[in-house]
Amino acid sequence: MTSTRSPDRGAAGPAAPADATPVSPTLRQTGRRAVPWIVLGAIAVVVALAGILLTGGRSHSGAPLDPASAAPTGGKALAQVLHARGVDVESATSLDQVRTAAWGGDEATVLVFDDAGNLAPSAYDELAQIAKTIVIVEPSFQTLGEVAPGARASGEPSGPMDAGCAVPAAERAGRIDPRPTDNTAGATVPGTFRVQDDGAACFADASGASSLVRTMFKGATLYLVGSAPLLMNDGVDRAGNAALGLNLLGQHRTLVWYLPGLDDRPVTGPPDIAALTPGWVTPVLLLLVLVFIAAAVWRGRRLGPLVVENLPVVVRAGETREGRARLYQRSSARLRAADALRIGAIGRLAAVAGLPRTASVTEVADAIAALVGQDRQHVRGLLVDDVPRTDSDLIALSDHLATLERAAAAALSPAEAGPTGRMEP
Repeated sequence: MTSTRSPDRGAAGPAAPADATPVSPTLRQTGRRAVPWIVLGAIAVVVALAGILLTGGRSHSGAPLDPASAAPTGGKALAQVLHARGVDVESATSLDQVRTAAWGGDEATVLVFDDAGNLAPSAYDELAQIAKTIVIVEPSFQTLGEVAPGARASGEPSGPMDAGCAVPAAERAGRIDPRPTDNTAGATVPGTFRVQDDGAACFADASGASSLVRTMFKGATLYLVGSAPLLMNDGVDRAGNAALGLNLLGQHRTLVWYLPGLDDRPVTGPPDIAALTPGWVTPVLLLLVLVFIAAAVWRGRRLGPLVVENLPVVVRAGETREGRARLYQRSSARLRAADALRIGAIGRLAAVAGLPRTASVTEVADAIAALVGQDRQHVRGLLVDDVPRTDSDLIALSDHLATLERAAAAALSPAEAGPTGRMEP
């Protein structure tokens, strides 16, 4: 016996249109779904505004004093001017790159800005052998103790300062302003120096703290610059900052702009677990993992015939039927409920008419119509074509099917006409 949705329906006449359940979300449903995203967006906006208020609208893009950064805290402006004046500016983030860039036979200047403390103080011994001039910007206490024991760190710069020394680069600059601007404040920690030996101290304030110190370190000329903002993009154009930077960094044909990275950080501390683990542990662990995966595949995806197990609870057929009917009612699946009713009715009617299970719906409808003496189109409408649009239509269809089954049973055996096998009221 074929399904109630067989192509034979079209052969008998046009089928009535079924109820179309809208699948596109309504405006109200779309709005409800968007509520969580709207709340998250509002939270993100509040967090962003709070961040702007806390930072005063200032942002630092890129690493401080990066020669490739055009941000206010970068050093691209000074690097480009030096390159335009014929200086070969080479960027380096490790000591190996400095060796490659500086070893060329020409005298070189190395600018070192190690704000993260990645470079060990002992590494400056090698820099003194590589470079003719070393410019250290904002050196740490450990660095000062290694390269300039006679200089010690002092407080932050207080304002514009005059050269006040015989250093050519300082004399050409005349006057500098080492203080950070609004856009560079917080990016670094500027400072000054107090010199206790014969080193040349330049740009001293009223208290005697200098922003530039020139001394010698193992044969190389060493400059200590206390303020990085005077070389940054947003501060190099103030007073004589640009002149000081160009004269300090442009003394030789090659300038290595060195920002030490993690590769230069010295390895200290006890050995890690990998160094303490015997060599056979890793292969054994890998073997155990493979065995575990193989066992999981073997036991977890074992193929074989289905095993029938007795359910712990017996569910009566009437309860199952009633529960499914309630699900149909809750989802307004009238057409699906009508199909369930028709499938049962067609099976029973086919048995009453003595038709095989392979008989089509059209054959069943024709046989029953001839048996009960009703119009063929009316019987076919009950079994196939009629589409219930309301709950009342569905109940009426159920009653008509029950009446048709009783009429078929009475026509075949009038004395034995009885229940139809459906849920009787």
